[in-house]
Amino acid sequence: MKRVFLFILICIGPFLKAQNTDQKIILITLDGLRWQELFSGADEKLVANKDYRGNESLKEKFWRNTPEERRQVLMPFVWSYIAKNGQIHGNRVLGSKVDLTNNMLFSYPGYNEIFTGRADDERINSNSKTNNVNTTVLEIINNVPQFKDKVFSFGSWDVFPFIINEQRSGVPVNAGFETAKGEDLTDKEKFLNELQSQIPSPWSSVRLDAFTHHYAIETMKKYHPNLVHIAYGETDDFAHGGDYAAYLNSAQNTDAFFKDLWEFIESDPFYKGQTTILMTTDHGRGTEPLKEWKSHGSDIEGAREVWFIAFGKDVKPLGEIKSKEQLYTTGIAPTILKLFDLEDSQKEYMTEPLEL
Repeated sequence: MKRVFLFILICIGPFLKAQNTDQKIILITLDGLRWQELFSGADEKLVANKDYRGNESLKEKFWRNTPEERRQVLMPFVWSYIAKNGQIHGNRVLGSKVDLTNNMLFSYPGYNEIFTGRADDERINSNSKTNNVNTTVLEIINNVPQFKDKVFSFGSWDVFPFIINEQRSGVPVNAGFETAKGEDLTDKEKFLNELQSQIPSPWSSVRLDAFTHHYAIETMKKYHPNLVHIAYGETDDFAHGGDYAAYLNSAQNTDAFFKDLWEFIESDPFYKGQTTILMTTDHGRGTEPLKEWKSHGSDIEGAREVWFIAFGKDVKPLGEIKSKEQLYTTGIAPTILKLFDLEDSQKEYMTEPLEL
């Protein structure tokens, strides 16, 4: 009996010894938002172009004389609270670079890279609904006994159950047009379920981000998970459709979701003072504003260029990074493991954690 007990301790000892059960992490992905808008606000050429709908109201709402003023109008929470209390990486004008390492430069490969800490161009080379053969950081954390059933994912795109491999990982994924399920639904979840079926989405595979956002917060209130992934998707789909006004409005709405989420975290004793928020995007977009901004992929210049934001617990308040640096999104998954003090799991990853 003693030998069996000793064997068990040897197998799970590193997890029991290292894990930080007080740590909470929110990983946010904002699909296809260009670093150009994040750091400079509305693009002058796109605002002035008459081919894009709603340009007069768009100009009045988002145009200001300087990049600093324009970005403040577009994403006020990012450029007020986070800029003072966190870190914002990826302003290439200032020499701060954040890049993808995969060569596909579209969504599934981008998310795989973020979640697993490495690119896999050989096997992850389409957006098809096929279960990810790679193990994500969400699955790793969910398999630690003390975090079992304390990991959740919410996404507007209906491919996330496959990217995270919900079937194998055991991580619940509410994505696409899925509703909240269970016998303990809150009144708000019941309302969201009803409303989602009544409000048509412009797209067949992506729901509106408001549903993703509120489903996530309701789950956080009920179950207090330690690791939550929230994937907003509207910005990418509006961009593909060439609707620059909707793209900017969606970015501004998502910024308000960030603020709402942070205010909830600061009001909840389980999360207050114990939560780190990491944000990034799955790919960039073209840099030629009148054409390629709508697209991304291996043949589009600038699609590799992304950004990274961090704030909350254990994040140094460095603000906007104005010095030369090179970061990669492959560093995000190892960073999550490091924050949970699961160093032994990092040997699976090719890159080092990001310095926060």
